[in-house]
Amino acid sequence: MNMNMDLSTCPFCNLSFPSSQIQRHANTHFDDLPQHFHAHQSFPSEQAASGSQFGETSGDYNCKYVGEARRDDGEWPMDEKISSLIGLQIRSEFYKVEGGLMSFLRNCLESEPENSKTILSGYVDHFQCLESEDVGWGCGWRNIQMLCSHLLVQRSEAREALFGGSGFVPDIPSLQRWLEIAWEKGFDAPGSAQFDHVIYGSKKWIGATECAALLRSFGLWARVVDFGPKECESCNISVPGSSVDDAMDKASSDKMVKNNGKKSKAYQVLMDFVWNYFSDKSSIQFGHQRVVISEKTPLYFQHDGHSRTIVGIQLQHQPDGILQYNLLILDPAHSTVALERSLREKVGWKKLVKRGMHTLKKPQYQLCYVDPGIASGEEMEKLKTIDSVFLEI
Repeated sequence: MNMNMDLSTCPFCNLSFPSSQIQRHANTHFDDLPQHFHAHQSFPSEQAASGSQFGETSGDYNCKYVGEARRDDGEWPMDEKISSLIGLQIRSEFYKVEGGLMSFLRNCLESEPENSKTILSGYVDHFQCLESEDVGWGCGWRNIQMLCSHLLVQRSEAREALFGGSGFVPDIPSLQRWLEIAWEKGFDAPGSAQFDHVIYGSKKWIGATECAALLRSFGLWARVVDFGPKECESCNISVPGSSVDDAMDKASSDKMVKNNGKKSKAYQVLMDFVWNYFSDKSSIQFGHQRVVISEKTPLYFQHDGHSRTIVGIQLQHQPDGILQYNLLILDPAHSTVALERSLREKVGWKKLVKRGMHTLKKPQYQLCYVDPGIASGEEMEKLKTIDSVFLEI
């Protein structure tokens, strides 16, 4: 063998092979696996170049379960599936903003008029939907990635628990596998049934409950809050696969937009919740600061047809004495490069980030956030049932 040839090590048998042959060799470890584990995708090769602004590219992915011990029913044991996924999950591709996107957002907000006060989450990376991968269906997964980027940096207990302690945010196919494992463990059984217990490789939309189920499977205290008309108290946000009746949704929508005064008062419930959440019920003290950082996680923000991530909230005192709230959001539909440029230059950023009460037009909204701590034992069993808090608007 030519000693100058580039070598790669097989992750399964630790033997070294020329890089051009490593994929072919690795696939031989899976020749005896059940047919439904062999998707069209191949074994991931070594990817991101050193020093690149991008995270490791997602490339092709197929989490195949390795090992010899299968159960009598032909299924692989849960611990075997998890250990295989930990080893084969791939870091998500994303544009990493040097200096931190939230730092630039904070600089912009600190230049706002003196009549404003803002509370922000700490570190958050922006994950955009990519035209070649997930435009039109991937926003839910991208918001999970944003929320996890915060957890991995801000909370040590979450960093140890999430994704087998990998320390990075996985790509969408990896997250789909993790959600399937959560379902198989019994987390959110009704939601799992709506997807026929399979999500890997699909382009089905997901929502806040799927986000909660995935995070809860790692022992995180993910919470869900629903906002809507009283008649929809037992409903979930309408996403493909959900059980919300379209006629009910339209009737509720017509009711909510009929009167602007009632509409504003109704959506104030949501704004008050977000303000109280980030301010920890007013425990945060501003002093002479215009912008303070909360220890709270960002909010997964779901409504019919789309989802975004709320990273903070601004309160402005108007000359007439009215308090005006602005949600501060990161939208997966936006370009990270364009968002970075607007924040650096302080030009056009408000249109990308700020969302006032007048932009809230849907009849129902849903939030997901994560409380501190890690569940264990009997607490994990309780987390399997996702009971949301309902607030009428």
